[in-house]
Amino acid sequence: MKKHPSWPPDLQKERPFVLVKAFTISSLIVMLAATVIIAALNAHWVRNLLLEKSKEYNSLLVENLNHQIFLRFAAPVAFKYGEIKLREAEQSRLLDAVITSTLHSFHVDMVNVYGTDNIIGYSFDKEQIGKENAGGVMYEQAMQKKTTSKLIQKGSFLELLFWFPEETKIVTFAPLVQELQLSRHDEKEVIGAIEIVRDISHDYQQVFKLQGMIVTSCAAVMGLLFIVLRFVVKHGEKIIEKRAEERLRLEEKLRKAEHLSAIGEMTAGVSHEIRNPLGIIKSSAQLMKKKMLKLEAHSTIPDIILEESRRLNNIITDFLDFARPRQADLRPCNITDIIDKNLSFLEPQIRDQEIVVHKAFHDHLPDVSADPDMLYQAFLNILLNCFQAVGKNGSVTIVTACDARTVSISFADNGPGIDEDTMEKIWTPFFTTKDTGTGLGLGIVKNIIEAHNGTIQISSGKPTGAVVDIVLPM
Repeated sequence: MKKHPSWPPDLQKERPFVLVKAFTISSLIVMLAATVIIAALNAHWVRNLLLEKSKEYNSLLVENLNHQIFLRFAAPVAFKYGEIKLREAEQSRLLDAVITSTLHSFHVDMVNVYGTDNIIGYSFDKEQIGKENAGGVMYEQAMQKKTTSKLIQKGSFLELLFWFPEETKIVTFAPLVQELQLSRHDEKEVIGAIEIVRDISHDYQQVFKLQGMIVTSCAAVMGLLFIVLRFVVKHGEKIIEKRAEERLRLEEKLRKAEHLSAIGEMTAGVSHEIRNPLGIIKSSAQLMKKKMLKLEAHSTIPDIILEESRRLNNIITDFLDFARPRQADLRPCNITDIIDKNLSFLEPQIRDQEIVVHKAFHDHLPDVSADPDMLYQAFLNILLNCFQAVGKNGSVTIVTACDARTVSISFADNGPGIDEDTMEKIWTPFFTTKDTGTGLGLGIVKNIIEAHNGTIQISSGKPTGAVVDIVLPM
């Protein structure tokens, strides 16, 4: 696929996945629609088959009824009375007995027997007897020896539309013929017509239930596939987002590393060039102090020059430590001993500021492979930051712990804490909230911890203060 020049790089990489997702979802929708259509067509075919079978069933039922009427009613009555008169009660009762016994248990709702004059001579509904011209077109076709059937359905528009009407009946008209032939070539004489109405609502309901089960099963399977697909797609999107974020972080880290590398090279070069004349200035100040003692004993100018030289040398040292981190001289050392050494060195400041130091050290903290001088410097910078944050009468808590593979050290203070804006810039070189300092202290600490393959994290404390968490491998 050709990448559009105006698309961002992330969109160019994610667009194929978006297309695959859209194509998969579209295919799923098409498959679901096709399955529903196939299920509906299949149910329609089953309904048509049911209708045809119902017609055949009615035809056989009418044929059997015709046979029973002729043998058990028409022939005996004609022999006994000479003619058939259904208006006579005895003949009517006999015909009713024949029809009722023949159609028993066949779920027939209505039977009408028409004469040749299209008048109903017999009916389950007594009010229909004697009704004229009630057969219509189907009666005319029956008189022409044609058996016809039609479907009658009752229900609302939606019921009829979805083929689940409230009531479904099949009406069959068939000729009533005289089965006795006078000669081999004579055709059977039509002596009337029979109308049978049978309720097949239950059969149609079963078909509808079958259709519903098919559609529901298909919808359930497709729904399950859709859920699985959505889960896979969401998982894929999360993976892509995570990779994009990781890529952005790495790119940002690379840019910062390149920037810091350039700054470090420049700083190292400048610091090296400054340190030489600074050494000359310091030596000259010391020599001038000795000569000034003879001329003017109370002059403070040489002391000021020496003090500022030392301060400038410390700044240059910080620049060089940050720009060119030294390699760690790894050897077994105990974290607790290093922290105690830090606290001993800071004892005067702790006493002057009346700071309370809470120590929660692990009883059997194992040794780690580290450079004790570098860790001493890192812990010292952290503790100095904590003391500056809490001010007078503050408190600092130091906690050590370990697991199977790491040793963790936590420094927590009860100072004012770190706001969100400052937290975002806290690792930026030369950034500081203090009136004095280079803003490289935390950068140096991070370089030291990473030189030991460890991690350092700074977060806001609860409810106040800041927490520095360090994890070192064994």
